[in-house]
Amino acid sequence: MSLLSSPFPLRDLVLKNRAIVAPMCQYSARHGFVNDWHLVHLGRFALGGFSLVIVEATGVTPEGRITYACPGLWEDAQIAPMKRIVDFLHANGAAAGIQLAHAGRKASSPLPWRGSFNETDAEKAALAFEDWTPVAPSAERHAASYKLPEALDAVGLARIRDGFVAAARRAETAGFDVIEIHSAHGYLLNQFLSPVANRRTDSYGGSLANRMRFPLEVAEAVRSAWPADKPLFARISATDWIDGGWTVEDSIIYAKELKARGVDLIHCSSGGFDGAKPQVGALYQVPLSAAVRRGAEIPTAAVGLITTAPQAESILAAGDADLIALARQALEDPNWAIHAQHVLEGSDAVYAGWPQQAGYAIRNKDRALGGRT
Repeated sequence: MSLLSSPFPLRDLVLKNRAIVAPMCQYSARHGFVNDWHLVHLGRFALGGFSLVIVEATGVTPEGRITYACPGLWEDAQIAPMKRIVDFLHANGAAAGIQLAHAGRKASSPLPWRGSFNETDAEKAALAFEDWTPVAPSAERHAASYKLPEALDAVGLARIRDGFVAAARRAETAGFDVIEIHSAHGYLLNQFLSPVANRRTDSYGGSLANRMRFPLEVAEAVRSAWPADKPLFARISATDWIDGGWTVEDSIIYAKELKARGVDLIHCSSGGFDGAKPQVGALYQVPLSAAVRRGAEIPTAAVGLITTAPQAESILAAGDADLIALARQALEDPNWAIHAQHVLEGSDAVYAGWPQQAGYAIRNKDRALGGRT
């Protein structure tokens, strides 16, 4: 058995392999409700052999969505559509995760493929268009094209913290196996962490300890509300890629604090603020995962331009990560996890990993051709 195909235990959950699907925004919800698009988009990854499929950034409050077309879990009516997805993932061999998020000053943004708010009146009605003023640690824009946010006061902070807790309880009702707290990519919790965005002068700004305070309060509150037998992940931007910004050394300290509060795994990404200068290329974020894993002594997931089975196997063999998270590569090949097992193991037993409706037919196709091509 390859390392990629080996099981991985987290509390009472055992993932059947090390290949997981990272959250990917689809910008296809209406008023925060997921729909058939999300079911099909996410369900195909379960059919493709991934062990854990994580639902995209899900707003814990209405103003916490990145766009008006992002999903939410701020009201009970949103549970049933999520449960439909969870049930399909479970029925087809995958664990179900959800990323709970608040976009902060990057909220109320245009849909990325539009680039601006250019919807016609008819489109606004069809797409369930909404517009609002974002909130943030400080009243500073993410970039010139973004809206000016309102700085959060104590009441606002409590509302968001309570929103994370309530969403976690709804996620439990929906049957999710994993919650991932989103504190990466320049969104609200990352905004508190980074000196690039946090200009506060109260107990939530200034020193590293102060900047970590609110994200750690959220993590502690979610852990308390989430069942003790279920894993809790946190996604971080391990570096801002900006001089004077958040660093890998900061991430190690943050990961240790998250671990102390019951977080089980750190999903290591990077960047998210205007002015970042990442050195993008194949496996470019793997060293970040390795540094956090070793420095904080906590399991990690590596993500970012990991495309091939041998790459994934080498990352695991080197001890640079415990899980391999795919996003765009999974979009391109929803069956990547099973394809990777064929590449790394190549035995006839691999066909059992396909859905029963497909495995026998694919095996017969391969036999007719004299092998896999």
